Amino acid sequence: MRLRIPPVLQFFICGTIAVLGSYLLPGLNYDRALLILPASLISIAGILLLTFSVAAFVKARTTVNPLRPEQASQLVTTGLYRISRNPMYLALAMILIGGALMLGNLGALIGPIVFVCLISVLQIKPEERILQTQFGDTYSVYCRQTRRWI
Repeated sequence: MRLRIPPVLQFFICGTIAVLGSYLLPGLNYDRALLILPASLISIAGILLLTFSVAAFVKARTTVNPLRPEQASQLVTTGLYRISRNPMYLALAMILIGGALMLGNLGALIGPIVFVCLISVLQIKPEERILQTQFGDTYSVYCRQTRRWI
């Protein structure tokens, strides 16, 4: 399977779905003032997680391009990658969750839910097949030791 939809595009599509969900389901509104601080912290944590995750790839001198995982020169399994095999996608999900909570409508949570489903099917599973082919037993051991998300 060829990777065609960049994760960043999936992120923005799901952000739009979150906004639409909040407008189309006004009966699910709540006082967002109660969640501004936790939502902000979740979003900031997501931004930091994304930054450190990308930095680990840059430090390892391997590709960060999600459409070309076959160009990976090495498997990154240290740091954040010991906790999650996909901290970049986890970070994007956290940013969406924080943003959805800030919208003050439970319907906005449709966006992050759709993102996790889409990124799992359209990106993570194809990436895993490619990395399994490329890194073989090393990747198999890594998958047994480290969860896909958290």
